[in-house]
Amino acid sequence: MAQVLVVDDEPGVRWALEGLLRDLGHEVETALDGVAALERLRRGGLDLCLLDMGLPGLDGMGVLRGLGQLGGDQADRPLVIVVSGRDDMGSTVEAVRLGAYDYLLKPFDLDRLRLTMARALEQRATSRALARFIAEEKQAFSTHQLVGRSEAIREVFKTVGAVGPTRAAVLVRGESGTGKELVARALHFASERGVEPFVAVNCSAFARDLLESELFGHVRGAFTGAVGDKAGRLQLAGKGTLFLDEVGELPLELQAKLLRVLQERTFERVGDARPQKLEARVVAATHRDLGRMVAEGSFREDLYYRLKVVEIVLPPLRERPGDIPLLVEHLLGKLRRELGVQVRSIDEGAMRLLVGYPWPGNVRELENALTRACVLARGEVVTAAHFDIGDVPAGGGSPSGGASAEGAGAEAAPPAVLVPLRDLERWHIARVLEHTRWNKRRACAILEIARPTLDRKIREYDLERSRRGAGGVRRD
Repeated sequence: MAQVLVVDDEPGVRWALEGLLRDLGHEVETALDGVAALERLRRGGLDLCLLDMGLPGLDGMGVLRGLGQLGGDQADRPLVIVVSGRDDMGSTVEAVRLGAYDYLLKPFDLDRLRLTMARALEQRATSRALARFIAEEKQAFSTHQLVGRSEAIREVFKTVGAVGPTRAAVLVRGESGTGKELVARALHFASERGVEPFVAVNCSAFARDLLESELFGHVRGAFTGAVGDKAGRLQLAGKGTLFLDEVGELPLELQAKLLRVLQERTFERVGDARPQKLEARVVAATHRDLGRMVAEGSFREDLYYRLKVVEIVLPPLRERPGDIPLLVEHLLGKLRRELGVQVRSIDEGAMRLLVGYPWPGNVRELENALTRACVLARGEVVTAAHFDIGDVPAGGGSPSGGASAEGAGAEAAPPAVLVPLRDLERWHIARVLEHTRWNKRRACAILEIARPTLDRKIREYDLERSRRGAGGVRRD
């Protein structure tokens, strides 16, 4: 059943439409002129409006203009079907331009009117369901956003607020687990693009050929195994946001293609010469130092500057320990909602442990550790005994402080707080490999990286040799 307003100055037409609609099970109201119709539309609560054009005083075009100026959510406005005796192209074009769903001529065919109304009501139901979904997504995002009061994180908030409403490309830089995708989503929802798709692609998760197809899409027959057309992430993002995670892992060939896309705002699917328009905003993220990669020749300088029109640098968790109590409170609320755990707080000893730990995996590692602790806790309070993060001396040994990477490998104590990022990454990867007994599949799942990336990191940090030389990687 729908709430329908019939607007017509002819009593016979009003009577006929009212009877038809009531027979179909709808609730019907009527208006004799445009002023009364617009007043009723302003009060809301209507699903559909059957509108005549030739009304006394304010005509149908005036009603459509007035409806378009009403505030509120577009999904809450009724759809308008014009039922008019004006049979000219100008009226039809103008009515549709002003938002009319359809334009039917008098005398109208009842079957066509029924079908048009059914389609209009179906579209309205779909639009309202989509609006609810978007609202729920925004609400869900609001419960997972970055948390903190430190000066560094507040600067991130300010930048998101300033840049979000614009179309500027943004480069988000920070260690793994600091929340780069959360920043990308915050930028997305801080603009009018929040109602459009947010499409993410991890550039380290695909082999080169697969990544090209994943980004650009392909047509049938473009390569062996391309049995049909496929839309790429550039196309799927539409007018929303395309998030390129770990953009520093892009091969040089794809860097050149991405640069052209950003310059020309067009792209071609693999095997297809027809250009497609890029309408999405591009937000990129990396844990790597792209400036150093440019100097080394492994990342294009022109692409680097195209991506970092605005740069947002996320601080690692060890540099904002004062935010840990806030994060713990926030994450406990999330775990109660999502996992149904009963934990309400953590005790003083547990909090001291968390604040004193350097968190090489940052907020993601904190969330994983807290999740494990909450699952193991039997009451409403988590203690230090529920955590498995090891003893980490605040001034512990560093790989650069005497033990060589080859000789010590993962045996070295975790790096001190102020050490190069690659030392922390090396220690953390070695720690995860030891934890999984060198089960690379499980290690990839924990680290959230692809197998080729893990193999490359193992070679880069010479972890295989360390494993052999030390009789296996162990945690101190």
